[in-house]
Amino acid sequence: MEKDEVRHEEAIQHIDLAKNLDAKIANPLADIPYDALMRDVEQFAKEKDLVDLTEVLKKGALVAQNPTRWDEVESLTTAERDFLQQEHEHRWRHPLSLYFTIIVCSIGAAVQGWDQTGSNGANLSFPTEFGIGHGSDPGHPNYKRDSWLVGLVNAGPYIGSAFIGCWLSDPVNFYLGRRGTIFLSAVICVLTPIGGALTRSWEQLLITRILMGIGMGLKGSTVPIFAAENSPARIRGALVMSWQMWTAFGIFLGYCANLAVYQVGKIAWRLQIGSAFIPAVPLVFGIYFCPESPRWCMKKNRYRQAYNSLLRLRFDPIQAARDLYYIHAQLELEAAIVGKSNYLTRFGQLFTIPRVRRSTLASFTVMIAQQMCGINIISFYSSTIFREAGASERDALVAAFGSGLVNFVFAWPAIWTIDTFGRRSLLLFTFPQMAWTLLAAGFCFYIPSDNKAHLGIIALFIYLFTAFYSPGEGPVPFTYSAECFPLSHREVGMGWAVATCLFWAAVLSISFPAILQAFGPVGAFGFYAGLNVCAFVMILLFVPETKQRTLEELDYIFAVPTRTFISYQLGTAVPWWFRRYVLRKKGEVCPPLYHFDKGIDGADSDSEHEHKKQ
Repeated sequence: MEKDEVRHEEAIQHIDLAKNLDAKIANPLADIPYDALMRDVEQFAKEKDLVDLTEVLKKGALVAQNPTRWDEVESLTTAERDFLQQEHEHRWRHPLSLYFTIIVCSIGAAVQGWDQTGSNGANLSFPTEFGIGHGSDPGHPNYKRDSWLVGLVNAGPYIGSAFIGCWLSDPVNFYLGRRGTIFLSAVICVLTPIGGALTRSWEQLLITRILMGIGMGLKGSTVPIFAAENSPARIRGALVMSWQMWTAFGIFLGYCANLAVYQVGKIAWRLQIGSAFIPAVPLVFGIYFCPESPRWCMKKNRYRQAYNSLLRLRFDPIQAARDLYYIHAQLELEAAIVGKSNYLTRFGQLFTIPRVRRSTLASFTVMIAQQMCGINIISFYSSTIFREAGASERDALVAAFGSGLVNFVFAWPAIWTIDTFGRRSLLLFTFPQMAWTLLAAGFCFYIPSDNKAHLGIIALFIYLFTAFYSPGEGPVPFTYSAECFPLSHREVGMGWAVATCLFWAAVLSISFPAILQAFGPVGAFGFYAGLNVCAFVMILLFVPETKQRTLEELDYIFAVPTRTFISYQLGTAVPWWFRRYVLRKKGEVCPPLYHFDKGIDGADSDSEHEHKKQ
């Protein structure tokens, strides 16, 4: 045992997870001799009451030790080799239960999207019924008050999420697990929209929307984590981004509902707000049939349950054993760095432990960028914007419906690009495009309103903006934030990230009517175009790439000091990009920042690159 402890300490020191100056991605099993690894597995099986699984765990550990050379493990059966080969060649071939779990949970995201667009349509009528409808009449004495109150009611869900729901995520997950937390949030999201539809004053409507925000915060902080923890590394981005797909689909359905009921009279806004409960219903029932997160089970020392969950999420026991032991090895390394903690210390460690602090900064950047880009203003106020452009109520709703359709359709390409092109690359490409399309949309307000091209050209550039948003800043923030934190801080970290996103969504929702009044449409769009440029610079400097790395390997990515990362971007990557794409020097090769140690997928290509340099 003493030798094993010494070797474990050496493994921890092999690469410092607080300051990975060499930017090396390592496998903690890579340097362990065969006999020692077998003893470790036997000890692990005894400690975790998995003695009956010892043989398959040994084979799984050997595969995990060098996942790119699993075919050299002699003890594998023909069937096990076939499943591993199939996994390597067909990255989308996985058990139906995996896809069922991801889809059922992400359906809950449609609640958020539907509510945004329900509010969008309801904004045209509920303020008048509740006596706060003078926000568009500068001559009325309640002009300013009413515009701020409408913004406050719209921001209600985000206020509830940012200040209550997201911060409840850590303790609720601790006691109820991922499935229990998602079930609780789904029940809240069924009841509160119905309550909102039955309100008799703007104060009551605000309260129901804040309560709905608690459910949205719990759900938004847990579902992406649940999806990330259940997904294989090679397609994790695509599966986790189903959250954004269902948000976009919810937005689209919300616009459909707005158009369906806008002529029914005074109760139209009640139907628009109340209908948001519909997508939460299948989530309430469907979550019962999903397996619990293996990583959460391991965090609670329920290794048997974790293995059973993995059996449902993978085709063969060899894959489940490999993932179980590899995750365990990384978690032991992580535990040695982080130590024991409680809720308050974990929150403080978001800003004090270097590896965790870098995740906090990166998740903050991608989340606040989602609000800086201006998409939630389009979601909440597109009907108002199109009415400002001179459209009738029906035409404004139809134009807003077009925006929702574009958002849903153009989210599909990210299923393939998020794990190939990469999270960071998608953001760096799409933010400049969003900046110029917003600026162009703003300038189009200078076209005389009696010109037939006025509304059409404004709608065109808003649609182009949405088309660039959907495959980039749409799916990336929740996917990225769900995967970048270590398991010990994943709930509180995701709570922080979602609270950041929704707090600023609340700020922008409250302030946009006032910004529109003060700046006018041209100034408001120009303001957000400038924020897109700022977000681009922040992403360039603070957001590392995470595609196709296991959740545990990301510990090494985020162990690279921020100063080293920024120095590489400004001193190596940006000059290379300028020479390659501006000066058109096709022979230019960009030296990689990360170097893959043996036993890591990517090590072979890294070795080839080094050979070419020599």
